[in-house]
Amino acid sequence: MSAAHASDEPTRAVEVEEKFDVDDAAALPDWTALDDIDAIGEAEVRELDARYFDTADVALGRARVALRRRTGGPDEGWHVKSSAPEGRHELHWPLGDTDKLPDAVVAAVAPWARPPFTPLARIRNRRVAYALTDVVGGLVAEVVDDHVTATAERTGQVTRWREWEVELGPAAPGDERWRAAFFAAVARLVATSGGRPAASDSKLGRALGR
Repeated sequence: MSAAHASDEPTRAVEVEEKFDVDDAAALPDWTALDDIDAIGEAEVRELDARYFDTADVALGRARVALRRRTGGPDEGWHVKSSAPEGRHELHWPLGDTDKLPDAVVAAVAPWARPPFTPLARIRNRRVAYALTDVVGGLVAEVVDDHVTATAERTGQVTRWREWEVELGPAAPGDERWRAAFFAAVARLVATSGGRPAASDSKLGRALGR
């Protein structure tokens, strides 16, 4: 995949989240049972289609970096994700007028890998998102119910699964003790619906059998 010009600076975020595997028949729990959660927003359906890229020798994957182009949802665009102790660092650029890899994205992944980048996986996801808010309407967390179909482009293997993801929002307290207690409570609540910790820490890893 060749590069295209892009002058936009990326937006930056740190994702703090937990994932859980659930059966197709599992019912969502009552998230207001969690401390600090006062209300659950209306269901928001998002049809997501993500294509991941890497070098022939999977240099990005070995560095635990993901490069994707995703359509659908409020953050569609190009994304570069890298792992860190505090969470997943994400850089985001808009889609632009072409599906060619922007120069700015090539520059962002240069510390780990250089072109050419070729298709690695395609992940299609029917996502239903719910905002979990506090008593003043602040977003403490977002819960998403994902029905995923993933294709490993280099082997043709297709995998399907369902997972729930809980990601902290801007109204979540910043201290680590609160976060640990919150996610422990989430895990207990998910378990009441038959959920369990996810088999993989990323959709891409699961698509590739990692």
